Amino acid sequence: MQWETVIGLEIHAQLSTQSKIFSASAITFGAEPNTQASLVDLGMPGTLPVLNAEAVRMACKFGLAIDAEIAGTNIFARKNYFYPDLPKGYQTSQMDHPIVGKGFLDITLEDGSQKRIGITRAHLEEDAGKSLHEDFQGMSGIDLNRAGTPLLEIVSEPDIRSAKEAVAYVKAIHALVRYLGICDGNMAEGSLRCDCNVSVRPKGQAEFGTRAEIKNVNSFRFIEKAINHEVQRQIELIEDGGKVVQETRLYDPNKDQTRSMRSKEEANDYRYFPCPDLLPVVIEQSFLDEVRATLPELPVEKRARFESEFGLSTYDADVLAASRELADYFEAVKAVCGDAKLAANWVMGELSSLLNKDNLDIEQSPVSAEQLGGMILRIKDNTISGKIAKMVFEAMANGEGSADQVIEAKGLKQVTDSGAIEAMLDDVLAANAEQVEQYRASDEAKRGKMFGFFVGQAMKASKGKANPGQVNQLLKQKLEG
Repeated sequence: MQWETVIGLEIHAQLSTQSKIFSASAITFGAEPNTQASLVDLGMPGTLPVLNAEAVRMACKFGLAIDAEIAGTNIFARKNYFYPDLPKGYQTSQMDHPIVGKGFLDITLEDGSQKRIGITRAHLEEDAGKSLHEDFQGMSGIDLNRAGTPLLEIVSEPDIRSAKEAVAYVKAIHALVRYLGICDGNMAEGSLRCDCNVSVRPKGQAEFGTRAEIKNVNSFRFIEKAINHEVQRQIELIEDGGKVVQETRLYDPNKDQTRSMRSKEEANDYRYFPCPDLLPVVIEQSFLDEVRATLPELPVEKRARFESEFGLSTYDADVLAASRELADYFEAVKAVCGDAKLAANWVMGELSSLLNKDNLDIEQSPVSAEQLGGMILRIKDNTISGKIAKMVFEAMANGEGSADQVIEAKGLKQVTDSGAIEAMLDDVLAANAEQVEQYRASDEAKRGKMFGFFVGQAMKASKGKANPGQVNQLLKQKLEG
């Protein structure tokens, strides 16, 4: 039997506000346990929550970016459950009246095609605390620093049909929230987490299968691996005569498997009801107009502009627009050198290799955009060759100054004097007279292979400084003259 996978994702994006959603407590990552939890976060009697207006602004920003309906009135509710890291006994969230309604996001698939993924809703809520199980001699510790941290939960439609599509969607959300400046997207610190709802059904069947939810997956690689494992588990279970149970599961990356955590709760299990301490939030059109005016150029718009304005390929434009910081760096390089294609090649090639090797973000690049653009100018005006440019780039990365300073200090200026190159070629051909005779006696196919030998000898003799174009041209004339 052929099976079809159906996936819906719930992404929790931690909003980059200065304080929590209902209190003035800080949300700095890595603080000492329980040093950023106020009486409001602890749910102490007599305390009242005050809504953080910036969290509302950020949620609206996201909603406008995905062309979604923004609710004129949205209501906070209490989601009741009992767990040690939830001291109030309930989580303040939004249920029936979320701030962001239906929208969509277009993703790029591996073959370059586009697919539209529907977004059901995005709602504001507070995060819970964190249970700690290490170093407590059989007991658990509770850190409430995270309690009350503002989250935007983004719920997709079940439009995703493979693990790779799921990763493409999460990457698109990751890029979008970073472009908007509403979330830093740091998955290692838990700023962006994903719950994966996975089910399978016989191909052609309209009805959905029973889904399992994989909780809190925090890397693109693990999202793909967790979904693939869960799909295989469900198919094997059904084919062996069993039934998939609706439940919450955890992904263990060490064993590359999902395991059961608890039976899946329904909405009525949480006894939702409107929060009596918070008034309905009314969003006026003037507020939305103000937020819309602050929207940056979004990834899909930037990709299209890179293609139309700079003539970049769809692939290059997609890679460069995936990160706002990378796109800004590329445009700064292009502004200096005036050559979008060369700028794209160097940013996606040597620079990306350097950053990956040293595990650096683009903001930490040891080579500034101005330095790289200046070096590309020296390639364009034939001061250095592409090969020498790699040496210059490495020197710049080591802090040896600008391209001009490196070229001057190391004597790397390209030789473009035709007379000097001709004299050097005469010496090379004289030293390899036997190969010259063989070349001239050979047919066209063999000549092509032998020509590379002479070019290599010439570049070696010039220590890589001779202009490769002139070397090729003059060498051909001398060998065939």
